[in-house]
Amino acid sequence: MYFDVAIVGAGMAGASLAAELGNTASVLLLEMEDMPGRHATGRSAAFWSESYGGPMVAPLTTASGSWLAERGFLKSHGELHIGRTEDTPRMDAFEALYNGTSIKFDRLDPHTQVPGLRSDWTLGLAEPSCADIDVGAAHAYYLSAARKLNVRLVSDAQLETATHSTHGWTIHAGGVDYRAGILVNAAGAWADTVAERSGVRPIGITPYRRTMVQLRLRHPLPETVPIIFDIGQNFYFKPEGTDRLWLSPHDETPVPPHDVAPEELDIAKAVARLEEAVDWKIAALERRWAGLRSFAPDRLPVYGFDTRVESFFWFVGQGGCGIQTAPAAAKLAAALLLGATPDAMVAEIDSERYDPKRF
Repeated sequence: MYFDVAIVGAGMAGASLAAELGNTASVLLLEMEDMPGRHATGRSAAFWSESYGGPMVAPLTTASGSWLAERGFLKSHGELHIGRTEDTPRMDAFEALYNGTSIKFDRLDPHTQVPGLRSDWTLGLAEPSCADIDVGAAHAYYLSAARKLNVRLVSDAQLETATHSTHGWTIHAGGVDYRAGILVNAAGAWADTVAERSGVRPIGITPYRRTMVQLRLRHPLPETVPIIFDIGQNFYFKPEGTDRLWLSPHDETPVPPHDVAPEELDIAKAVARLEEAVDWKIAALERRWAGLRSFAPDRLPVYGFDTRVESFFWFVGQGGCGIQTAPAAAKLAAALLLGATPDAMVAEIDSERYDPKRF
């Protein structure tokens, strides 16, 4: 069977792009697992933060915010960057990165926001726009939208080989052959593997392990406690309800793409860093998991056709921002892939900064 477009990877990236293309093209969506979203999408820390990922990613996040909010996928939470006195230059530099953007910060005493914060944490920079994301609902929305547009989703279909000719692509996945005019690489941590199996030169997409734990606290927190980020990037934590906490040591350990699990040392680091910041008492460590965040060499997303194989389209390298940028990224990528006028949501975003030709 022939498709205009075959997308490898049915996580948030692949599902959102399939939904954007389904009105215009026949689309095949290939997923190597038994169901979509088992890796980066299903293990996200689930927040929308305009500053997260840096000023070059921020336009995608900001543009996606209204779309996510209008569909009920965002819930206001707030974010607070904290630091010690010696972190003043770092805090100043961070705030200065976003001068001239729509992102608003407020300087404040962090102890007014975080009960039990230890006395040496004297700096606070609030980012009120930050929100929780219902990742599962957003991903399901895109999969449902794609299905209604007759996108064909095939699970247990790991790409084994893809061969390009003047007639398009012959794709062997899950023991079945498919044909397509354009092959989209939305395989996340497996992006370079997919490229190699397609006869395309990899661009250096590197997966990094990120550790998360869920703690149960002995005493409840006020509902107003925001998501907390150490300005030194040694930890962040996010209240889940009033007595549970998602905590990460903000680790980035390069690893091969695989079904990643947390390391005990990273879990211990996370707890130790939390205890250096607050005097909260931990009742239990209830869950632990790890996910893969995939970066290009310059840590920016990669959206566009390959420079050598013109019908191979890269949609990868979201680096942990793939959920919060998905609506804008999918619209931008769809326009690039179809050679169409960009949707109004992304019309002002410079797609050149994400083009594979920079490699």
